Amino acid sequence: MHKHNIQTISKLTVLFFFYFIYIGTSYASSKEEIDIKVSTSLDNFRQEVLGAEKFLEKAEGVLVFPDVVKVGFGIGGEYGEGALLIKGKTVDYYNTAAASFGFQFGAQFKTVMLIFLKKDALDKFRNSSGWEAGVDGSVALIKLGAGKDINTINLNDPIVGFVFSNKGLMYNLTLEGSKITKLDK
Repeated sequence: MHKHNIQTISKLTVLFFFYFIYIGTSYASSKEEIDIKVSTSLDNFRQEVLGAEKFLEKAEGVLVFPDVVKVGFGIGGEYGEGALLIKGKTVDYYNTAAASFGFQFGAQFKTVMLIFLKKDALDKFRNSSGWEAGVDGSVALIKLGAGKDINTINLNDPIVGFVFSNKGLMYNLTLEGSKITKLDK
């Protein structure tokens, strides 16, 4: 690749990330706004996934990012804010951010839920200063067939994930590379 092209791409990448961070921080939600969106997302999860209520009761913790926005023009990124609930109560607030490369244009919104099924996985997450999916912990994305009850699936993974778009449960995604950081709220 030509040196000028590399410098241009590097400058655009830096510019894009500053812009993306500015957008993410300038539109930061209040605790109350996050709580309302998390509650709505959990209600949608209960409606979308058969057996969700019993499944959530077994969870050690539930991390919900109600509005993760993915923006891209060749190089992209995503950002969202959410809350960690233990026994149905919010204990901490977090953000998620990731960079992506490849053909992409426009913006997409999705809801990301991480369900901690093992206490040691939850403890490791909570004690980290910055947690990255695929590096600090593996997240198994759940695929459910029509009419399939989540409680009938044998889940041995310590952390399972669900991703929803406005069209419902999404399957062909990865959360690897998503960095999750605790917020001071």
